[in-house]
Amino acid sequence: MKYNNRSKAVLLLKDGTIFHGKSIGIEGTTFGEVAFNTGTTGYQEIFTDPSYFGQIMVTTNAHIGNYGVNENEVESNGVKISGLVCKNFSFNYSREDASGSLYDYLKTQNLIVISDVDTRALVSYIRDNGAMNAVISTDGKSIEELQKMLADIPNMNGLELASKVSAKEPYFFGNENATYKISALDLGIKTNILRNLAKRDCYIKVFPFNTTFEEMKAFNPNGYFLSNGPGDPEPLIGAQQVARDILTENKPLFGICLGHQVIALANGIKTYKMFNGHRGINHPVKNLITGKGEITSQNHGFTVVKEDLQNNLDFELTHQHLNDGTVAGMKMKNKNCFSVQYHPEASPGPHDSSYLFDQFIENIKSSNN
Repeated sequence: MKYNNRSKAVLLLKDGTIFHGKSIGIEGTTFGEVAFNTGTTGYQEIFTDPSYFGQIMVTTNAHIGNYGVNENEVESNGVKISGLVCKNFSFNYSREDASGSLYDYLKTQNLIVISDVDTRALVSYIRDNGAMNAVISTDGKSIEELQKMLADIPNMNGLELASKVSAKEPYFFGNENATYKISALDLGIKTNILRNLAKRDCYIKVFPFNTTFEEMKAFNPNGYFLSNGPGDPEPLIGAQQVARDILTENKPLFGICLGHQVIALANGIKTYKMFNGHRGINHPVKNLITGKGEITSQNHGFTVVKEDLQNNLDFELTHQHLNDGTVAGMKMKNKNCFSVQYHPEASPGPHDSSYLFDQFIENIKSSNN
């Protein structure tokens, strides 16, 4: 499949900077915070990750679409990014077990894509100037029109987005005869997290973001999980209260990404919006307990204030990002609770951190003895 005479397209950043490219044939205009991911593979997982809701994704890998899509490699029920910016978009694919082309998949989702962009220059600009709102347009709107529309888009700082991607009703995942039962709060949960828990003999009941602790407790779980998700953790007052209630009863609690930040906020530890955030599958983290290094998959634009964590006598810093020293993991000293900022369920990506799911199961076992 080859598309000729593709129309011109434009990316406009909030500060007025313009990058030009071409449409892949899906016409329209879309808005979001521009972010970049440095992974060399896994584009389908990225595009369907609920944590990316509200963001225009820039892929640093030069080729996108070259291995098609596979229906078993989605992290949610559909594409969650607001738009895609890439260098080379491949309409053809060459993977034997692909179920179709990326173009056809994105076409069904009506995702706006702009290709033939100098993504090296774009990523360099974002690194220097920080994450900001942007618009991509493939339908011929003028720069003046786009600037007026972009001015009305809210900033990610203070924006609650978990409600946009969370399940509307509770649902179950795994074998109902499994040894362990887990109540999971869905703030934008990735399917591979559920797969990792299920293969460790867990039966999971997944609850909407605004569920109360009493509702989650009624499942009579052996442990609780707070998921990843998009947006600013600070507005998630209900989720923070759920975390406090779980800790009051000292039940096993594991949090990933947004769930990690919610646990921090529930204990008076602040979070803040990062200049760029961490997004990729090659982020180095040091486990301060074992002294070992881990290559990790990360996707977050907010993080925990390190000084607040270190000044809280109830917490211990367990993992640290080696590039910038930010908080990558923590645990409570007198409660059955730990959390990480990154994604141990990475797929594709490094499996260095999959032991964290085993640690959660060990915590559950010890609490039941």
